[in-house]
Amino acid sequence: MSTVRKQAYQDVLHRVPKQIEQSGKISKVFGENVFHLEVMREYLPDEAYKSIKEASSKGTRIERRVADQVASAMKEWALDKGATHYTHWFQPLTGATAEKHDAFFKPVSPGHAIEQFSGELLVQQEPDASSFPNGGIRNTFEARGYTAWDPSSPAFVIANTLCIPTIFIAYTGEALDYKMPLLKALNAVENASIAVCKYFDKNVTSVSATLGWEQEYFLVDKAFYNARPDLMMTGRVLFGHAPAKGQQLDDHYFGSIPERATAFMRDFEREAIRLGIPVTTRHNEVAPNQFECAPIFEECNLANDHNLLLMDLLEKVARKHDYRIVLHEKPFPGLNGSGKHNNWSLATDTGVNLLAPGKNPKSNLQFLTFFVNTIKAIHDNADLLRASIASATNDYRLGGHEAPPAIISAFIGSQLTKVLDDLEENIKAGKMTPKDKTELKLNIGKIPQILLDNTDRNRTSPFAFTGNKFEFRAVGSLANCAQSMIVLNTIMANQLEIFKKDVDTRIKKGDGKDEAILKELQKLIKESKNIRFEGNGYSEEWVKEAKKRGLKNLKDTPSALKVWEEKRSIDLFEKMNVFTKRELLARQEIEYEKYIMRVQIESRLIGDLTQNHVIPAVVNYQNKLIKNIEGLNNLLGKNAEAGTKEQRYILQKLSSHMNDMQAHAIEMLECRKKANAIEDIAKKSVAYRDTVKVHFDKIAYHCDKLEVFVDDELWPFPKLREMLFTS
Repeated sequence: MSTVRKQAYQDVLHRVPKQIEQSGKISKVFGENVFHLEVMREYLPDEAYKSIKEASSKGTRIERRVADQVASAMKEWALDKGATHYTHWFQPLTGATAEKHDAFFKPVSPGHAIEQFSGELLVQQEPDASSFPNGGIRNTFEARGYTAWDPSSPAFVIANTLCIPTIFIAYTGEALDYKMPLLKALNAVENASIAVCKYFDKNVTSVSATLGWEQEYFLVDKAFYNARPDLMMTGRVLFGHAPAKGQQLDDHYFGSIPERATAFMRDFEREAIRLGIPVTTRHNEVAPNQFECAPIFEECNLANDHNLLLMDLLEKVARKHDYRIVLHEKPFPGLNGSGKHNNWSLATDTGVNLLAPGKNPKSNLQFLTFFVNTIKAIHDNADLLRASIASATNDYRLGGHEAPPAIISAFIGSQLTKVLDDLEENIKAGKMTPKDKTELKLNIGKIPQILLDNTDRNRTSPFAFTGNKFEFRAVGSLANCAQSMIVLNTIMANQLEIFKKDVDTRIKKGDGKDEAILKELQKLIKESKNIRFEGNGYSEEWVKEAKKRGLKNLKDTPSALKVWEEKRSIDLFEKMNVFTKRELLARQEIEYEKYIMRVQIESRLIGDLTQNHVIPAVVNYQNKLIKNIEGLNNLLGKNAEAGTKEQRYILQKLSSHMNDMQAHAIEMLECRKKANAIEDIAKKSVAYRDTVKVHFDKIAYHCDKLEVFVDDELWPFPKLREMLFTS
């Protein structure tokens, strides 16, 4: 092995699981580092407690006097937890979280200081807005932006810092983050859902979108990680010959978790639990060294905050165990990628899951109402949903191995398919007779309360119904859940508003309430039928069938992002008060920029690694072979040609693959220069896709062949067989 590889390999072999001292029931520490409502009850006066509770549940404004009381209580609680600093914790459009720490400490006189934290500091702060992605909303010289407290998401203490979840807006009031539009989308879907729920239950006063994410990730030893510049800088290996054994035997999936990985998980889970993240599930995933964790469902905004916090926590705890977390959607070629399945539903304050079938015709009609409207929303806005999960990293994953394809479709299972088909056929066009109504109610009433075991799961479906929720499987592991949840809740809110208006029109024309609802559902079932697909999403037949149905196959990010600028998209988000036109186009520009920069970084790194690492290793081995051949020529004389046949063959292969690799690298460089000269950002992203990125696989092919031929002692990087099967 090369010196770097040998040292990395030795480091890994000497690792031992780190034993973390943990005592007591884990339930005892749940949320102990969170300033949740029960803690507030202890630290706040009754009036302030009631005010903050209403603000959290109803979005009411908090008075300055109450904010001062909350700040004082929050400070005292945080100091009791050992905090020395505070920060507004926000979600800029980088995709990660951001924080600026300030000390509670304030000098008041020589040799004397106090801990200070006011309502003003709690409610609002002013970080630099120009240094974060803004899509042209702010100029570089216009630095002012604001973070504003989100009372619906509780503050928490981590690493001696009080973290206060906030929105992030420009001086002009426009959103520069994910949280603010998510809150707007959640408000829109709540109002629209309440209005529809009134058809069935007048007592419903609140509806919450719920989210249960499943986070997949890879664990890589830090020694191997540090010896792979491509993994460090791009999150994936840019080349590497596939090991003889990958995931073919399916022996890793749900297998026994390695002791060292288990030690990491115990440590990580305990920290997550202390921060109120209800992580309950862990298991091996399909690929070697791939794992998954998942929590119990929560309100969507809080669940998204928890996922972002968890991603950060994974990385911090992994370092303590000499691991590195890899969240890239496709870090290793030929193996399953990582997703972040978003399980979504709607729940009322009366304890009803609106996407769970009930025990009687009335509750089942309510279920069908929200179920069918969801399908209709997906049908009419499939391209928006596709754009919400578009990224350079997720492009590598979609359609590969277990990941769903880029064609958005909905899977509902055979039983519900039959229910919808029956409703579509049986509802009369004219006024329904009492007999018709009775038959329909009996048919609807037959829907079983629990559908989980009545249909198989379809892992090739991007949007699948799984018994009491829809699972959006196409979301990437690196993504902020908010991006897809903003779109999903917005399109659902819009569809429910349309549905309510149309049902009310039918009622005004003389239809009974149930009759009007059923007729409208029949119309929606017919109009959205093309989005429903029960078969194999990977098949070529589905690609052809989807095209016939008018479903788009947006395979890459530049293609998917175009929808943001369409008038119907702008009109939709403005109507629902989620994005202004300027905010939407700014986000489109940011996503184009992210795509270009990702591809650009990979391209530059490929050039660096091939020139400075691979080619020198190949040339070194060639020189060794040449010396070997020269020595054999002197020894064998006239029999030298036959005696050096294999060496000459290897030399020829080395030269051939190295020359081809170099030719593609040079061409890639020239194409990158031309792409960089393009000013239009959409056209520039297309140029990077069509002229730069196309060389990646070609270069990797020749590099992987060289890895096979070059002496193992000389190859500069840890190989995939070492990284994936040594722990």
